[in-house]
Amino acid sequence: MAGGWSRFALRFSEYYGSLDSASLWTPPRLRSREWMFVPWGGAPPDRHRAFQSKTELLYYLKNRAPHSCFHSTAYYQRPSNRKMSEKGWLGADLIFDLDGDHLPGVSDTDFPTMIDTIQHQAWRLWSEFLHPEFGFREEYVQTTFSGHRGFHIHVRDPNLLHLDSNARREIVNYIRGEGIDVQSALAGPDVSWGNRARLGMNSVLEQLRVISKKGPDWKITLERLHGILKKRARLPRSQVRSAGKARILELAELAESPERVSRLRDDMALLVFGETCTPIFWELVKGDASVVMGSAGETDEAVTVDTKRVIRWVGSLHGKSGLRVTEFPLYRLDPSTSDRFEPLNESVVFSQQNRMSVRILIDDATAEIAGERIEGNAGDLFEVSEAMATFLSLKGWAEVTRP
Repeated sequence: MAGGWSRFALRFSEYYGSLDSASLWTPPRLRSREWMFVPWGGAPPDRHRAFQSKTELLYYLKNRAPHSCFHSTAYYQRPSNRKMSEKGWLGADLIFDLDGDHLPGVSDTDFPTMIDTIQHQAWRLWSEFLHPEFGFREEYVQTTFSGHRGFHIHVRDPNLLHLDSNARREIVNYIRGEGIDVQSALAGPDVSWGNRARLGMNSVLEQLRVISKKGPDWKITLERLHGILKKRARLPRSQVRSAGKARILELAELAESPERVSRLRDDMALLVFGETCTPIFWELVKGDASVVMGSAGETDEAVTVDTKRVIRWVGSLHGKSGLRVTEFPLYRLDPSTSDRFEPLNESVVFSQQNRMSVRILIDDATAEIAGERIEGNAGDLFEVSEAMATFLSLKGWAEVTRP
């Protein structure tokens, strides 16, 4: 078998060669979509492609077997025109892209934990924001696993297709809580942002209690709150510009007083923790995960806002993992359901029986593919399935030593 990336390019070719046009999924209004393909070996992307039918698309795939495949979120009059200004924009799907890299508290090299965490956040995005807050309807939604580090929620409601970038940015800003007055929300009804604000207030008070009691996790909790505060201090509307851990420790001590907390709940405008620590408290509430989604779990603004973006095509293989971009019913995004979607099982296409030897190239690597799990450091040798070997190699985490 060929060596290097060509080994995997051959297997991708065999995968695309096994497909037939009847089973091929294509996005609505196929003829109005622009397509982009990333070749193997670092060649420039092949874009501004258009197809009139599934047969044409399949012919391209069988002849090129690309590293990665994308189609436009937009609809165009002339999708193959090479100048964006001359394509004739007709509208675009509304896309929410959650990517699991750089999740707080999760190592980028612990792939199973990363995927599980981002699935929880993707479900939260739908169940707490998109459905109840915006009224998006399930009948217009397509949910997919990206084939690598995250999930895509495609919304194809005809009433939303013509939203411009500014309107789409307002949706993202609302999800992020930009411009939300937490204290006003707390004074309002126990719904929407009012409910989240109450959860955030209770969460911060509990974390401050952990710090003040110096329990087993108090240092970790202090680090978490300090991280939130540093991030909040960089925002234009922040009530604080900088704050060290000493201020959080002072706030934790002040928050031990039930009388202060009771007065705070009765009147959010009171400076019950003093002129310095009270603003710190409210910034911590605004940054708590109960109130807004963590930065890594937020939808990628560029994908949602850009009305001329490309997105991974469902059914294609991801060139950085060998996993398939896979569609599944929305309800299965919920990690708590017994029939939850299992991306590291259901998106695997390569053999789980053929065995290959690999050498790990990084430290603290944790991977799990189709129930097979490896944990290792640079230099460790494993005999694994072809599916696992493909995943590790395409991610750059390992090299195949013996096919």
